[in-house]
Amino acid sequence: MDRYTIDALKLTLSQLDSKYTLTEIPEEVTQERTIEMVKEGRIDVYWMASSSDIEEQLMPIRFPLMKGLLGHRINIIRPDMQQKFGAITTIDDVKKLKFGQGTSWPDTVILRDNGINVVTCNKYQGLFHMVEGGRFDAFPRAVLEAWSETSERPELSLAVEKDLLFIYRLPVYFFVREDRKELAADLMRGLELSLANGSFDNFFFNNPQIKDALEKSNLKSRKAFYLQNPFLSPETPLERKDYWLNVEELKI
Repeated sequence: MDRYTIDALKLTLSQLDSKYTLTEIPEEVTQERTIEMVKEGRIDVYWMASSSDIEEQLMPIRFPLMKGLLGHRINIIRPDMQQKFGAITTIDDVKKLKFGQGTSWPDTVILRDNGINVVTCNKYQGLFHMVEGGRFDAFPRAVLEAWSETSERPELSLAVEKDLLFIYRLPVYFFVREDRKELAADLMRGLELSLANGSFDNFFFNNPQIKDALEKSNLKSRKAFYLQNPFLSPETPLERKDYWLNVEELKI
């Protein structure tokens, strides 16, 4: 979602005066290297899914750029598993199943910390073959990922599960170097202004990728299980209800 977050940055800066100009750096590097580049001053602002560890290294602008959507997970399954998933009513039912994730993914720890049985694999591509082969029952993916990932693999017998939804708080923030307090304050001001005047929600809900995923996923009709995220900073603005997506209020 780099395009989305770049456009979100443009919207943020448009709420301010003309003191900032935006220059995109096309270089693709790892998250670890990106953090170092921000620390070195080679990048002024970047965006990442937050955790306590990252917030100790960089200054977060604690405004969830995707309204927490990254933490809304639906499952990729074999088509013949839908009836079994449709019969699930409690978290104890969920805990009887096996879910696939990457070995070093933070989501693996999140699921296990909530008592969910996780089977891991080192290779991302291998997880799709493993769920098709019955090595585990489902592969939880972000709402924005599941539809494109199944359509990109027509050779595999895979489907997006229709009834369940896992929700845990997983904010994507802008981050700046710790000494860039003025920039951080300006970014927060621009974001708050865009939220107050309605332009941020208009931007979010009309983003083609987000709109398409929400329409296909039908989140409001799903059985939602709320999970705890052990990586979440205690300073996460959970009290700001206007920051977060509320499934019950969705009109899609």
